[in-house]
Amino acid sequence: MLEQTTLAPPGELRVVAVLGTGVVAPDTPILRADDLGALRGDGIFETMHVRAGSPWLLDKHLARMAGSAAALQLVLPPEADLRELAHQAVAAWPAQLEGALRIICTRGAEAGSPVTVFATVGPVGAPIRRARRDGIAVLTATQGFPVDLRASAPWLLGGAKTLSYAVNMACLRWATASGADDVLWTSTDGYALEAPTSTLVWLAGGTLWTVPAGRTGILAGTTARWLLDHAGELGWGADERLVTPDEIVASDGAWLTSSVRGVAGIRTLDGAALRTSPEITTKIRNLLGFPD
Repeated sequence: MLEQTTLAPPGELRVVAVLGTGVVAPDTPILRADDLGALRGDGIFETMHVRAGSPWLLDKHLARMAGSAAALQLVLPPEADLRELAHQAVAAWPAQLEGALRIICTRGAEAGSPVTVFATVGPVGAPIRRARRDGIAVLTATQGFPVDLRASAPWLLGGAKTLSYAVNMACLRWATASGADDVLWTSTDGYALEAPTSTLVWLAGGTLWTVPAGRTGILAGTTARWLLDHAGELGWGADERLVTPDEIVASDGAWLTSSVRGVAGIRTLDGAALRTSPEITTKIRNLLGFPD
């Protein structure tokens, strides 16, 4: 993941900005060979949607980043500096294009050094736009522990957005190899949790629901939170509870939400068709302000 954020493929539009330096050439080396972000995935990041020349929900993402840093006992630079870094990167991105802004903070060099902090802005790829438009097929996969475990095991870093995404990416590759688009993680006691890069929401009984982050240790989704806070604009209530995969299949519709993809309707879960309406998905996408 770090390689993708620091080096752009030939001909691909990419912005890179370094804390204290500003925007640099996209192929500028950023990390030392002994940077603990590269060696051990020891660091945190946030990704947000760039629209009309501005990072969406920047305040919420910086607040979540501070929470992740606390969980890792990682000393972040002042929030004002991170905010300036984000705006420097976005200012170099074409305002007419949507994009994906990442802010990355590693623990720095193995021998000891200040944290390494940089930001990138890149394009939103065709698979993401296709998922918004067409929806996704999802498979369940166990995370191997009961639903309440992470809340009492802080060393598992529940709720922290860390650079350690090898398992997340392996799950997505497994889904692709199995003919699906995404994965919904489950607990050993049968509850749905979250997806590798997104948050579950579902509609049942006129209420838009999501999984409680505090109890389960999932990452609290910024896009899902904004959506639930504005669910009344679509005529729904909003709440949190535990849910099983069978209940999701029986719901009035379910979606995976994330900062850049926005919202993707779940068409099938483990092969079972859901009643996820494309028309409702469009209403949600429009409310969130994502393009088709």
